[in-house]
Amino acid sequence: MEKRKVIIDCDPGIDDSLAILLALNSDELEVLGLTITSGNVPARMGAKNALKTLQIANRLDIPVYVGEEFPLQRKLITAQDTHGEDGIGENFYDDVKGDILEGGVDFIIDTLKREEKVSIIALGPLTNIAKALMKDKDAFDNLDEFVSMGGAFRIHGNCSPVAEFNYWVDPHAADYTYKHLPKKIHMVGLDVTRKIVLTPNIIEFINRLEKEKSKFITEITRFYIDFHWQQEGIIGCVINDPLAVAYFIDRNLCKGFDSYVEVVHDGVAIGQSIVDSFNFYKKEPNAHVLTQTDEKAFMKMFLKRIFKGYEEIIDATEGVI
Repeated sequence: MEKRKVIIDCDPGIDDSLAILLALNSDELEVLGLTITSGNVPARMGAKNALKTLQIANRLDIPVYVGEEFPLQRKLITAQDTHGEDGIGENFYDDVKGDILEGGVDFIIDTLKREEKVSIIALGPLTNIAKALMKDKDAFDNLDEFVSMGGAFRIHGNCSPVAEFNYWVDPHAADYTYKHLPKKIHMVGLDVTRKIVLTPNIIEFINRLEKEKSKFITEITRFYIDFHWQQEGIIGCVINDPLAVAYFIDRNLCKGFDSYVEVVHDGVAIGQSIVDSFNFYKKEPNAHVLTQTDEKAFMKMFLKRIFKGYEEIIDATEGVI
């Protein structure tokens, strides 16, 4: 099996950490590097959190690059109320010994120029991507595919009535990326990710399996679960980002349609993803907007890959997923 080369652009973040774990435990992927942007937490804190996840996965060989630390035009507003002051559940782990490299934007450009068939899975605000496009758009001619966890179509937002957080943090970058990326963007938005809920039952179940990863997942999601109960009345936590990774691997997990998309820059609807589903603009579709997902199939895939060796138990256990 030929592995697909990917750069993961992210802002770790609790669900980013889970998505990275999924990617590193998927044989289909060759993760070339992690590029960090500010979003859930400031970029340098996110880079430290990325190293912690790489340590858990025993993959500290993968380079971590700090990219843009501020949105293109807006003041940075993080989600530390959601993810904790340290970005991973207020566990305040000791720093992992490992290199945090500079130049995330240049890494994206150089990798696209040097390697063939490189895809990008973007799990945070699109600041690094927009900056790379501005600096060297021609490099993206070599881009294979682009998946973005972001946006909302026929569902309410998670940081305003209409906006999803990643696009709300840097709407100028999101809009620029949609309008200038030479490949269609696979928009993995809240319409599908809100169905991906890590429940207390699942967390109790994984603690009966492998200890180190289950301990890490339990620790970082505890804060997240409390937030979701207080904010949305959900028992469990929505883990948005892993679905973007899973969809990149297996397109059968989600369904959607092609459309033109743009992102609102300012005003009361700032950050809203405008999906032209009725083709009012008569513009060429620049996105594939996901609207349906098989959440049970996703969760089985997620658990089987992270907890390898326990596949039969995961399949046989009823009433958990």
